[in-house]
Amino acid sequence: MSYRVTRRLFLKGTAAAAGLTVLGGASRAGAYAANQKLSCANIGVGGQGEAHLGPAAASENLVALCDADTSRLAGPARKYPAAKTFTDYRKMFDEMAKTIDVVFVATPDHHHFPASLMALQRRKHVYCEKPLTHSIWEARTLTLEARKAKVATQMGNQGQAGEGVRRLCEFIWAGAIGKVTEVHIWTDRAAGWWPQGRNRPAYTDPLPSHLNWDLWLGPAPERPYVSVWREAGYQKERKQVYHPFVWRGWWDFGTGALGDIACHAMDPAFRALKLTLPVAVEAKCEGGTAEMFPLWSIITYEYPARGDLPPLKLIWYDGKKKPAPAPELEEGRQWGDNGQLFVGEKGKLLYDESSGGRIIPESRMEEFKKNLPPKTLPRSPGHHEEFLLACKGAGPAAGSNFDHAGPMTEAALAGNLAIRFGKRIEWDGPNMKARNCPEADALIRRTYRPGWVTL
Repeated sequence: MSYRVTRRLFLKGTAAAAGLTVLGGASRAGAYAANQKLSCANIGVGGQGEAHLGPAAASENLVALCDADTSRLAGPARKYPAAKTFTDYRKMFDEMAKTIDVVFVATPDHHHFPASLMALQRRKHVYCEKPLTHSIWEARTLTLEARKAKVATQMGNQGQAGEGVRRLCEFIWAGAIGKVTEVHIWTDRAAGWWPQGRNRPAYTDPLPSHLNWDLWLGPAPERPYVSVWREAGYQKERKQVYHPFVWRGWWDFGTGALGDIACHAMDPAFRALKLTLPVAVEAKCEGGTAEMFPLWSIITYEYPARGDLPPLKLIWYDGKKKPAPAPELEEGRQWGDNGQLFVGEKGKLLYDESSGGRIIPESRMEEFKKNLPPKTLPRSPGHHEEFLLACKGAGPAAGSNFDHAGPMTEAALAGNLAIRFGKRIEWDGPNMKARNCPEADALIRRTYRPGWVTL
């Protein structure tokens, strides 16, 4: 069953405003009968990768499982014995390309691009976890490759399918707080979630038999394997250094707090305020090293006027930093550990994933509730469901298809340039250039180890 689209802008994203041509229609690679099962391959099956097995791939026809760590492969392999297992997705594509219809990618960030690119080059539908890619050039390339392949795509920012983002758009577009000039977004990452602000350990550890370290490194620069921190001051932590989760804090593998959360938390603002690529980005941060992201950062993105919408500043806070308390908050109320605040000419609104948001102070919200705007946007059947429907040609483009996810990822990752180079970045988004920082080119488009990326 398909679901009706009434606002194409909402589902297509705002790529056209960035000078990127958006595909029209719902062209798909291949044709499927209404009840036909899709043959799915999952790359990265531990952690978040498990979330795409049962509700998505296994609801269709799960044919392949791939992970460089066989200990993470073991459980899914037992649960889905009909699926063939691999540790190298290059071999999986070589052996099973003719069998696979859909590929789910839930690897560390540095593998998102090569795994998704290989799938798109073979005209497979692609679901890729957030952030879409590790670098800005990769995000642009996947966006263009997806259009060329004419396949269904989706990035894993699950909240985009919910009620909250739709109600937020309807509230903002109805003028609930007037024209918005600032957005503040804060997260408790990375503090307490994974280490940042350190240097590479000077020691090595024996490789565990279940992990193919060379495959795990993939396109990233080679380095020795280390299991847990043993340096002075870290002994009590016994925390892992790279695998399976704490790779996020390393420049070579992850994209820091921005990569983990921005494609979730920035998405409502991108849709409601028709954002695409910023014109400047500036960061304040502390504790960064050449190897790891800083302990915290505050990043200001500057956007120009967009049609009848005024210029806007989007301010990002991580590492438990938060905006200053708003005088509109009632006595005793404080910012939560994660949040989004929209500042308009007529008031302020705190975003809420279930309701869309609450105007502050509460007295103003009670007045607003007397005349709520109608629900005019299409509702989603579910994040995975809309993607699978799009794969079968039974629905429109998925809500976070690469025409939307690509530019949003580019914008988010521009913040990491400001962190890395410690200066205000004058950003030429369409051409992917830092006008005042040519040394940023090496991060905008990185170099890969041989054998991982072919264009």
